[in-house]
Amino acid sequence: MNFRKVYLLGLLLATQFSISQEGLPVYSDYLSDNYYLLHPSMAGAANCAKLRITGRQQWFGQEGAPALQTVSLHGALGEKSGGGVIVFNDRNGFHSQTGMKLTYAHHLMFSRDKVDLNQLSFGMSAGFVQSNLDETSFYNNNPELDPVVVGIVQSASYFNVDIGASYNFLDFYVHATVRNALASNRDLYSRGIEPVNLRRFILNSGYTFGDREKILFEPSFMFQLVTQTQEKTVDLNLKAYKELDFGTLWGGLSYRRSLDGAQFLDGRAIAEQKLQYLTPIVGVNFKNFVLAYTYSQLLGNVNFDNGGFHQITLGINLFCKRDKYECNCPAIN
Repeated sequence: MNFRKVYLLGLLLATQFSISQEGLPVYSDYLSDNYYLLHPSMAGAANCAKLRITGRQQWFGQEGAPALQTVSLHGALGEKSGGGVIVFNDRNGFHSQTGMKLTYAHHLMFSRDKVDLNQLSFGMSAGFVQSNLDETSFYNNNPELDPVVVGIVQSASYFNVDIGASYNFLDFYVHATVRNALASNRDLYSRGIEPVNLRRFILNSGYTFGDREKILFEPSFMFQLVTQTQEKTVDLNLKAYKELDFGTLWGGLSYRRSLDGAQFLDGRAIAEQKLQYLTPIVGVNFKNFVLAYTYSQLLGNVNFDNGGFHQITLGINLFCKRDKYECNCPAIN
């Protein structure tokens, strides 16, 4: 591996590492009818309670490769409220974390009747995360060379909250959330050196159009900002839905691009590359069941390897209301 690959590899590892410390990572699983993973205001906003299970794996066959599992359940609590719970397990090399979030959301309906969607929602999630660093296999025969390494599994626990709002109007939607809204000390690795907080701002918006008897299209985007490091990324998404006799077949494509580049040495010249992912997704709704597969491929001249991220989502919709809203709004109906 030459110098330029080493340099960018270090940058990408640092980016992945910073994401792994802030709780539930932000991937593309929200496109599998799972906006609640990102936005607490979506708890109980839909016509059905939703149970979703996801499994994400990178680089099959590589020990310690990044992997994530989530289980989420949310639904209505009365006419104007919603609640939910998320449990997740995230592993990345020697670092791992497990966590839980409990959510309450309040929904204000401005519709003229029960089938006309015009809903403003507010939500908050309280989350608890335990992070672990496994040092048992680290080289530590001489503690004087690296006194930080103690050869045990170090653990630390964190508490934080997410707050957000959503507006669903007929075929249009917009969501805004602040993740890790509170200042929270992070002392797993070096006390007093780690960043106090990795607050993240997320903005989603999209619109669905087309003929229900033929094909519906849903273009959308997501913007992310990590306030402390000023890292910014944008997702550009396009999904399509086709109603069939047995249910709905849908698929799409997502392109994620960082707005911040990294410089590296390309021969004798200085080049720059921005982190980019291309994510195709395909899914099917059969009665009240949901099955989706997502694959993410890292783009650019300098990569880890040719492998990608594989993710499977399983879900079921529960306690559905009889009347659906008269709109092209897959996340709500």
